[in-house]
Amino acid sequence: MTASGVMMSRTSSMMHILPFVLQQQQKTRSYSGMCVTRLIMTGRTGLAVATASTPFQKQTCHLTVKCESGDSGVSSLDGAGHLRPTELLMPLSQLVEAKVLYCAVPAMGHNQEGHPECNARVPSILEALQKGNLTPETRGKDIVRIKDFRAASKDDIAAVHTMAYVKGLEKVVTRAEDEGIIFLDGTGPTYATPTTYHDSVLAAGAGFALVDSVVAASRETQSPPVGFALLRPPGHHAVPTGPMGFCVFGNVAVAARYAQRVHKLQRVLIIDYDVHHGNGTHDAFYNDPDIFFLSTHQAGSYPGTGKMEEVGEGAGEGTSLNLPLPGGSGNETMSYVFEEVIVPAAQRFKPDIILVSAGYDAHFEDPLAGLQFTTGTYYQLAKGIKELASELCRGRCVFFLEGGYDLRSLSNSVAESFRAFLGDASLSSKLDNPAVLYDEPSIVARQAIDKVKSLHSL
Repeated sequence: MTASGVMMSRTSSMMHILPFVLQQQQKTRSYSGMCVTRLIMTGRTGLAVATASTPFQKQTCHLTVKCESGDSGVSSLDGAGHLRPTELLMPLSQLVEAKVLYCAVPAMGHNQEGHPECNARVPSILEALQKGNLTPETRGKDIVRIKDFRAASKDDIAAVHTMAYVKGLEKVVTRAEDEGIIFLDGTGPTYATPTTYHDSVLAAGAGFALVDSVVAASRETQSPPVGFALLRPPGHHAVPTGPMGFCVFGNVAVAARYAQRVHKLQRVLIIDYDVHHGNGTHDAFYNDPDIFFLSTHQAGSYPGTGKMEEVGEGAGEGTSLNLPLPGGSGNETMSYVFEEVIVPAAQRFKPDIILVSAGYDAHFEDPLAGLQFTTGTYYQLAKGIKELASELCRGRCVFFLEGGYDLRSLSNSVAESFRAFLGDASLSSKLDNPAVLYDEPSIVARQAIDKVKSLHSL
C-alpha cells in the first residue's frame, strides 16, 4: 500500500509515538510512527486517518491510500485497533432495538415480459408488507429498512465465481444496450438486460449490509434482528463459472464467503428450502468442511441435481445434505423434516451464522412445481430457524429471497415470515384455502426422511 497527499493538523500532546499494524487477509499494512484510528477502503483507493503523537506534538493525517492487488471492500478500525466491516448504515442502538432488518433490490431494469422471474416480484412483497402494517412506518423501531448500501466489488463476487465470468457478464450487458435482451443460459432461460450486472452486484451488496448489521447487533445483544434481503436476480442456481436457472450471482454463497472473510465467522450453515435444488451453492461448497449446505427440494424437479447420496467430498464429506421430497409434500412433511433433520444437523454442525435461501415456489399456488407448502409452512420455518439461530449462534441469521413466482402467494408468504420474526400471530388461516390441498404422500416422505437421517447419522 502506498500513501500520498498527506495533510497535517497539529495539536500539542505529551504522548509517545504509537506504531500501528493492521493485518487482514494475510496482508500487513504498516504506518510507521502513527496510530491509525480509522481506515476506510472503497475498491482499491480510500482514506486513512492516522495520529502520530510525540512528546512535542500530535499530528492527525489524512492519507490517500491505494490497495495492493487483491484488496477490496470497505473496512474501518475501531478505537481499539480491531478490524471491523463497512461502517454501519444505521446507528447501532437502532439495530439492537430492531427485530427485523431488510433491504430491497427490485431490479426494475432486469426484466423480460412474460418471464416468471420478473420485476413485479419485489414490489409485490413491499406492497404486502405495507398492507400488513409490517413496515418501519407502522411498526416503529421493530422493523428497519437499510438503504444506500454499496454494490459488491468484482473481488467480492470472485470469492465464489470465476473472475472470467464476472468480467464477461459486465461486457455482455453492454451488448444488451444495442441488442436488447440477451439470453445467458437456455435452461431457465436466464436473461440479461443493460442493468443486469449493476442489479446483480447491488443484490450481493444488500446481503453484505445485512450481514454487517446483524453481526454488529449480535455483539451487543443476545436477541439481534433477523435480516431479510428482498432481492433479485436470485442466486442459488448460479454455478461458479456462469449463470443458470434465472440466477446470475450466488447471493447467499457470496455472503457466506463475506461472513468468513470480514467477520471471521468460520462455520456457516446454509438452509435452502426453495422447491428447486440450489445446485450453484451446492457446487461452490461441495469440498468445504466449514460450510454446511442443507437443501430440501422437490424430487425430480429442475435442475435434476441434489440427490440424497451427494453428501460432499474430500474435506467436505458430510457437509452437504440433500433431501428430495415427493411431489405433494406440505406442512406436515416439513414439520417432520425440520424437527428430525434440520435441527439435529444444525446442532451437530454448530454454525457461527445461519444464511437462508428462502424460496417461496414450494407454495401450492406456485406454477413452477408441485409441493403443497402454505403461508403457514413458511411462518413455521421462519420461526423455527430464528429460534435455531438464537440457540446456536447468538441469533445471527439472514434470509435471501430466491424463487416464488405466483405474486400473491410469494408476497403473503414473505409477510408471514416477517410476522414470525416479530413474534406476531400467523394469519395463514385467513390467507390459505386448505380445501384445495390433497393428502400428502406421507409414506414416501417418511421413507425419504428416514433415509437421509441414516446417511447422515442423525
